[in-house]
Amino acid sequence: MFKFLKEVVGGSGTGVKDLPYTIAEPYPSAWGSWTHSRGTSKDDGSPVSVFSLSGSNAQDGHLAAARNGVKRLRTVRHPNILSFLHSAEIETYDAGSPKVTIYIVTEPVMPLSEKIKELGLEGTQRDEYYALGLHQIAKAVSFLNNDCKLVHGNICMASTVVTPTLDWKLHALDVLSEFDGSSEASSGQMLQYAWLVGSQYKPMELAKSDWDAIKKSPPWAIDSWGMGCLIYEVFSGLRLGKTEELRNIGSIPKSLLPDYQRLLSSMPSRRLNTSKLIENSEYFQNKLVDTIHFMEILSLKDSVERDTFFRKLPNLAEQLPRQIVLKKLLPLLASALEFGSAAASALTALLKMGSWLSAEEFNVKVLPTIVKLFASNDRAIRVALLQHIDQYGESLSAQAVDEQVYPHVATGFSDTSAFLRELTLKSMLILAPKLSQRTMSGSLLKYLSKLQVDEEPAIRTNTTILLGNIGSYLNEGTRKRVLINAFTVRALRDTFPPARGAGIMALCATSSYYDITEVATRILPNVVVLTIDPDSDVRTKAFQAVDQFLQIAKQHYEKTNAADTSCGVGSSSVPGNASLLGWAMSSLTLKGKPSDHAPVASASLTAITSTSSNGTAGIETPSTAAAHVSSTADLAEHPVPTSPTSTDGWGELENGIDEEHGSDRDGWDDLEPLEETKPAPALANIQAAQRRPVSQPISHTKQASNLLSKSTPKLNKDEDDDLWGSIAAPAPKTARPLNLKSAQTDDDDPWAAIAAPAPTIKAKPLSAGRGRGAKPAAPKLGAQRINRTSSGM
Repeated sequence: MFKFLKEVVGGSGTGVKDLPYTIAEPYPSAWGSWTHSRGTSKDDGSPVSVFSLSGSNAQDGHLAAARNGVKRLRTVRHPNILSFLHSAEIETYDAGSPKVTIYIVTEPVMPLSEKIKELGLEGTQRDEYYALGLHQIAKAVSFLNNDCKLVHGNICMASTVVTPTLDWKLHALDVLSEFDGSSEASSGQMLQYAWLVGSQYKPMELAKSDWDAIKKSPPWAIDSWGMGCLIYEVFSGLRLGKTEELRNIGSIPKSLLPDYQRLLSSMPSRRLNTSKLIENSEYFQNKLVDTIHFMEILSLKDSVERDTFFRKLPNLAEQLPRQIVLKKLLPLLASALEFGSAAASALTALLKMGSWLSAEEFNVKVLPTIVKLFASNDRAIRVALLQHIDQYGESLSAQAVDEQVYPHVATGFSDTSAFLRELTLKSMLILAPKLSQRTMSGSLLKYLSKLQVDEEPAIRTNTTILLGNIGSYLNEGTRKRVLINAFTVRALRDTFPPARGAGIMALCATSSYYDITEVATRILPNVVVLTIDPDSDVRTKAFQAVDQFLQIAKQHYEKTNAADTSCGVGSSSVPGNASLLGWAMSSLTLKGKPSDHAPVASASLTAITSTSSNGTAGIETPSTAAAHVSSTADLAEHPVPTSPTSTDGWGELENGIDEEHGSDRDGWDDLEPLEETKPAPALANIQAAQRRPVSQPISHTKQASNLLSKSTPKLNKDEDDDLWGSIAAPAPKTARPLNLKSAQTDDDDPWAAIAAPAPTIKAKPLSAGRGRGAKPAAPKLGAQRINRTSSGM
C-alpha cells in the first residue's frame, strides 16, 4: 500500500519540486477539472501519469471531491480500475493568495479519446478492439455495483483511460459513493458530489434528484445508464452533448443494439445489469475477446487446453489487430512463459509476434523473457528455444550469451537425448561467435571433443562441420592444437562416410590456417588415403582436397624459388566457411545404413585376404604365414579408420599422431622380428648354405640388379612376381617335409613347400626409401642371387 502523503509547503512553487516525480506536458483532455499530464519517476525514470487539481480555498467543493477520489482510488483495487501510486496535497502562495493543489500519481495511461485517434482502427478490427475495451469497463462497473455495492456515478469516455498495453481502465472516482438504498434511516441525497456530473450523462431520476426512486432502484441502475453513454460516445466518435443524442443508433453495431437499448431503459428497474451484459451479449463473443480472456485465466486451464490453445495461437494472431497483438497479447504471453504457466508451444507464438516488432522493441519486450527461459528445467522449453535460435540468436548480446545463456545451453551437450544433443550442437553455429576465448577453450572445445566420438554418426559429422565453421573465432594457438587433430585423426578415420566427407570439407575450409609443413606432412598423407575410399562421395571430395592442397604446395614452391617470403601460405580460393554452413544444416537428418558404417579400408582388406588365400593354393606353410604378415604391413601404410571412441581429447591425439608418423618411417620395421626368430632345423641348413661366400661374377650380377631396382620407379606384374620369387629360399638338403598341414607336395619342385605366395598388392619400388630398398640386408640379397643361380641350373 502506498502511503497517502499530505504536505503543506510554504513558498511559491517549492512543493512541486519535492515530488518524487517529474511532471511533463499535459494531455489536451481530462475528466472534470483535473489536468492529466505525462510524468516520470525521479528514482528509475519509469513513466507515470500525474493528475492535478487546484483550488483557491482548502474548503473548495472540487477539492473535497478530489480528496474523496484519492481515498477511493487508494482503497479500490481491480485489474480494470486505474492503479494508484502516490498522492500529495500541496499549498502554495501566489501573489499573496493561497493555492491548494492535489496530485495523484498513477500508472502511465492515456485518455481514451486520444488513444482511439492514435490507433486509427477501422472495420472489423476496430469493432473487435472496442468490444475488448467495453468488456473490460463492464467488468469494472460490475465489480463496483455487484461486489462492492458502490456507485461510480459518471461512466463516460472522459472517465476511461488506456494503458500502454491497450487495456481500458476506469478512473475519476470523485463521485463514487456507497449505495445505501436498503437503509430506510438514511435520508437526503446518496451521491454527495453528483453535481460534478454533466447533465447529459444523468439518467432521468438523477437529473430530477429523485433520491427515493434511486434508492428503490437496483445498485447498477445509474452506472448502466452511464455504460450506454460510453457506448454511444465510443462508436459515434463524438462527445455526448445532450441526452437526446442517445437516440441516434446509426453507429451502434446491430449485435450490440438490443443490449444498448436495455442499458438506456427509462425505467431504472429494467436496466440491464452489466454482469449480464458481459455474460450474454453476442457482441463480446469474438476472437480477440476470447483470446485475451483465455490468457487472463490461463492458470485455471488444464494442460490439454493450454497446449491446444498455444498451437493455434500463431495462426490466430495473424487474424487479430496487429497493434493489439503486439501491445496487449505479446506482454501477456511473455509473462505466462516467464512464470511457467504457458506450454513450450507458446514460444513459437511469442517469436512470431516478436518478428513483427522493430529490433529495439524486440530487445526490450521479448529478449529478456527468452534469456530467462534458458534457465528452465523443462526439456520441452529447451528444445523449443534451440529449434528457433536462428530467429533471436543474432539479437543476443555477447555478455548475455557468455554469462546467462551458454551455461544453461551447455548442459545439452551431455544430455541423454540424442535429439537435444544435436540441437545444442547446431545452436553453437550462432552462439559460438559471441563466446569469450576463455569459454571457447575451457568449455566448448571439451564438449565438442566428446561429441566427435558420439554414438550418433550424424552428431559426429556435425561436430566436425561446426569446428570448421568456428575455426576463425579460435585463437592461433588453439587452432593449431585442435583443428588438424580433430579433422585428420578423428574425422577422416570415422566409420561413417559423411563424417569422413565432412572432415575433408572442414580441412579445405580452414586451409588458410595451416603452414606448408602441416599441409605436406599431416594433411596430404591423410587425405590421399581417402582417394580409394569405398564411398564415391568421399573419394570425390578427397580428390578435390588433394588438388587444393597440392596447389598450396606449388604456390609455396614458386614463392620459395622466387625468394618471396612476404606472403603467408594459404588458399585464397577458399572462401572461409562459405559453403560449409549450408551443408551442416542438411546433414542433421543424415541417417546412414549399417553398410555405410564400414571402415574405410574394409574393401581393401577383403581384397587382400581373398588374393592371399588364392595364392596359397590351399596349402599353408611358414612362407605363407610370412605372406600374411607382409599384407598386414602393407595395410599399415593405408591405415583402416579406427573407431572414434579409441581416443579421448585432441590433446592426447596429438601424441598419437607423432607416434604414428614415427612408425611410418620404415614400413618393414614390424617384419624384422620375424626374420630374427630361431629357424627350424631344415631351414637352418638352408640358411647356412645361403651364408657361403659368393663368387665375384655373382657379386657383379648382384650390383647390377641393385642398380636396376633403384632406377626402376614402377614394376609391372611379371617383374613383381619375379621380385617376390627372388626372395625364395634354396632347396633343403633333406627331402623331409617341414611341418606341413598337408603332405601333398610337388616332388618335381622342391621349393613349393617354402615358396612365398603371389603378392596381394603391387610391391613398392625398392628405391622408395621405405621397405626393403632402405635396409642394408646385403647377405640376404646375396643368398637370393645364389638361389636364382641354382634354380637356373
